[in-house]
Amino acid sequence: MFTAAEEYGIDLSVDAERVERLLSVTPADVEPAERLTFARNVFVPLTTACRYTCTYCTYYDVPGEASLLSPAEVRERCRVGADAGCTEALFTFGDDPDDRYAEVHARLAEWGFDSVHDYLYRACEIALEEGLLPHSNPGDLTGSQFADLREVNASMGVMLETTADVDAHNGGRRKTPGQRLNTIRAAGRRGVPFTTGILVGIGEGWRDRAESLLAVRELHERHGHVQEVIVQNVVPNERSDFAKPDLETMRRVVAMARAALPPEVSVQVPPNLSPAADLVDCGVDDLGGVSPVTDDYINPDYAWPDLDGLRAVADAGGMALRERLPTYARFLPDDLRPASVDPAPAPTNREAWLPPAVRDRIRADDVHGRRLRGVARGEGPLAVRGD
Repeated sequence: MFTAAEEYGIDLSVDAERVERLLSVTPADVEPAERLTFARNVFVPLTTACRYTCTYCTYYDVPGEASLLSPAEVRERCRVGADAGCTEALFTFGDDPDDRYAEVHARLAEWGFDSVHDYLYRACEIALEEGLLPHSNPGDLTGSQFADLREVNASMGVMLETTADVDAHNGGRRKTPGQRLNTIRAAGRRGVPFTTGILVGIGEGWRDRAESLLAVRELHERHGHVQEVIVQNVVPNERSDFAKPDLETMRRVVAMARAALPPEVSVQVPPNLSPAADLVDCGVDDLGGVSPVTDDYINPDYAWPDLDGLRAVADAGGMALRERLPTYARFLPDDLRPASVDPAPAPTNREAWLPPAVRDRIRADDVHGRRLRGVARGEGPLAVRGD
């Protein structure tokens, strides 16, 4: 059904009647959430090298210009974030750099790493040492790569973007829906709390949006691992002439996401890219990771709102605002999860949703552990309005 799905053995059958029902959903058909959550993160762009050349993306740099943070730079960024009260180290980079990035591969070898994924593992260890919980967005991964990286990550993610075959992904090095669905499935099979999302306005149609959301739902129903789905609008930039979707389009897509997904899966909009205050009544319950110390390196022209800006979004919907960890509460161990939150079903192919290294970091008897436990239990300094 989806491009390259057969290549990756993706067996997804999106029900045609469910698609039709979803296409009829409007904002009036969904209930607004009672609470709005967000995480405080430090953005760590490990490398800007990427094997893909998507036409709307300003994050990647061409060979010879791509950056690669050193271990010392990673540690310094994490230390600054932890000192600022962040709980999450958001590691991003383009998908596994291909052979064109000779300088990146040579530098990794010089530092003693066989691949960028080996280096990511060490970077996550550094984040844990500095008091942060790693959340990695390393692009497409195999099951074995998830099995390794899950041991040092609180959660991970990749944007599905769309199940449609769009011109925005054209070129000799292109991402395919089958490949992205395979990554989301692999995360579920390895029991990784996972974030994904759709990108609105890159040439997909309404039916494509509905099918994308239902495909995510089906994979979540099999593995129980999707914690949030981002509904992100494309924004104009120096490489893209895609127009930003209008407000009515975004309101309808957000409402469709809320209607398509199970109640336990959050619907997120990025508050620096979207008119979040105008969307919260459509089923939004999360604003994602927001950094008080770093830019959004994927969308550098769009600044994060400050805490007052987040409160204004929550107030627009008459909602409580609560800080959260990068791992959603239902995936936390019993002693860290709020009593009011039911645990997620047991993960596939592992003992617990959180690895020992992350559990130990949260339980540590230091200032960072106390901060992490406070946020986990809803007692963090940015839990407001009676929560």
